[in-house]
Amino acid sequence: MKTIKIIKNRSDIGAGTRGSDMGIDAIEIAAINQNNSYFDQYPFEDVETANESIYDKVKNSFAKRIDFVLQQCTRVATHVKSNIADANFPLVISGDHSSALGTISGIKAAHPDKTLGVVWIDAHADIHSPYTSPSGNIHGMPLAAALADDNLDFQINEVSATTVDLWEQMKNIGVDGQKVAHNHLVYFGVRDTEEPEDRQMEKQGIKNYTVAEMRYRGLETCLAEAIEKLSACDMIYISFDVDSMDCDMISYGTGTPVPKGFDQYEVIQIINGFLNTGKVACLELVEVNPLLDLKGNKMAETAFEVLDAVTDTLKKNL
Repeated sequence: MKTIKIIKNRSDIGAGTRGSDMGIDAIEIAAINQNNSYFDQYPFEDVETANESIYDKVKNSFAKRIDFVLQQCTRVATHVKSNIADANFPLVISGDHSSALGTISGIKAAHPDKTLGVVWIDAHADIHSPYTSPSGNIHGMPLAAALADDNLDFQINEVSATTVDLWEQMKNIGVDGQKVAHNHLVYFGVRDTEEPEDRQMEKQGIKNYTVAEMRYRGLETCLAEAIEKLSACDMIYISFDVDSMDCDMISYGTGTPVPKGFDQYEVIQIINGFLNTGKVACLELVEVNPLLDLKGNKMAETAFEVLDAVTDTLKKNL
């Protein structure tokens, strides 16, 4: 039986707002305040960070701190790959969502011949490249790198040769080239996108199960359909960004809060549905930012509620 290994990646350099590097500690505090010994039950390791790089002047407005994000994603990939090789289940808790590229790359490096499916529970599509990004924040780009698709049909930025080189390196972390096929990516809850992302999703036929659709058609119906969509995949990675949840109902304690999202029970049901397939190779939780929380530590408490609930299902399926 596999052992759950918590990988703590306190990096927030891919985000536009500082503070998600403190999310892991906020989640641990939430557990302590509930007298829950969750974080004493599992071994963990810390990923070294380059958070001090936020003090450096940003040289590239279309891919901010890309050199350090490349370094960070490479570190995350190494941790994930080595844990999978050691028959551990990597449970990754990260700051900003750029980390997902490292996680995906690590899974593929461990199993280069297996087909990977991605379940992306998020308010954002995170499918920009340096060529299309209006902000230049790399937490909006991990899937473009994992898909190895720059979406040049909708290019709006002229990118420097240095950035092009670093971006190509990002696309080749772990194993060279595409990690995930477009038809093996499924979105849940995406509702805050820009035109290049909308066009890319439309062009590639990437399915987004909106909150409204899931409530109208029924969560179980949509979930069964999504599981079927990824039936050809040998393994599945679940990425849970807490901004997938409704900021008005839950909390604004995340870098880019968006209203009209899921509640925590819907997220638990989605994650558990995929865990019950027995194919999940890795689960990641990201973007808790306690500095932005207007309700004390509510976002971290809710994130921990999700984590604690799905871990029971995870253990049954290891």
